[in-house]
Amino acid sequence: MKAAIMMENNADLVIRDDVTLGEVGPKDVRVKIGSSGVCHSDLSAVNGTIPMPPPSVLGHEGAGVIEEVGEGVTSLAVGDHVILSFVPACSHCNPCLRQQAYLCKEAGPQAMAQNFRLDGSPIGGMTGLGTFSEELIIGEAACVKIDADVPLDIAALIGCGVTTGVGASINTAQITPGSSVVVFGCGGVGISAIQGARIAGAAEILAVDTLEGKLEQAKHFGATSVTTPDGFDEAKAKLTGGDGFDYALECIGNPATIRATYDAARNGGTAVIVGVGRMEQMVQFSAFELFYANKTLKGSMYGSANVRTFMPELLSLWKTGKLDLESMISRRIKLEEVNDAFRAMEAGEVIRSVIDF
Repeated sequence: MKAAIMMENNADLVIRDDVTLGEVGPKDVRVKIGSSGVCHSDLSAVNGTIPMPPPSVLGHEGAGVIEEVGEGVTSLAVGDHVILSFVPACSHCNPCLRQQAYLCKEAGPQAMAQNFRLDGSPIGGMTGLGTFSEELIIGEAACVKIDADVPLDIAALIGCGVTTGVGASINTAQITPGSSVVVFGCGGVGISAIQGARIAGAAEILAVDTLEGKLEQAKHFGATSVTTPDGFDEAKAKLTGGDGFDYALECIGNPATIRATYDAARNGGTAVIVGVGRMEQMVQFSAFELFYANKTLKGSMYGSANVRTFMPELLSLWKTGKLDLESMISRRIKLEEVNDAFRAMEAGEVIRSVIDF
């Protein structure tokens, strides 16, 4: 089968048509991929921001149809349509039992699995998935069953960017009606966070980005005001009287914007870090300001979502017209065009490219 493989960091993916799969384990399923989103985290794996040893099949935002199930699988059957979750929800580890499935302890073993075969040798997929392939093997716990009438390209977007962004606003920040919100970064996750803030009832939603094109997109998805970084102080003064925002969300993963996000929240407000930064990069705060400002600084892993309940809720919001997913698809591509999609993403030309298999 075809798959897009990262053979080395900071290089184009290599498209191979001779990739095979290993054996389906007792609690595994084999999924035929229908669509896969091209997420900035895939690009972060290529440039080394997210550590991942090559060779590896990239892609972690996908949906498809189950082709085979292991003998121990109880909740899924051949023919089921599923969204693939890059963090499994095993339902029995301590984080899952604490209703924190986004911290499931099975995520590590899943990420280290090597279910693909290249030249006879086992290789892994991104987060254990590898949706830049025509088929993959994954554990039952990483599949969320959906209705068969949901288009797989729409479902694929929920696999990462939408769950992460909308979840950051609704689950992590817990944005309240009538509040003020600022979102730094208007890529796929950022515009999802904007949609989440809108759905939660925020009165003011300021979008901040360096690219005018992304700011125009942010307006479409629910931003009430937009600005480049140069105009942020003026916008803050206008919208909050200089006090700062009730909620500030960072969707970039850069130390400078993480620091700016904390500063943008009002005293007593909430700053949520959604973007993935490099492991060696540090952010500095003074001991006094952490005490005095009484702000809440939170990380947001996978939108703090229990995927088994939250992904179906997102589809319900989409079905009732409250969550716009169609407009997120900027470009439809074939697998062979994935490197061009990366370059378009780096240039800020697209929100999401979707690979149709």
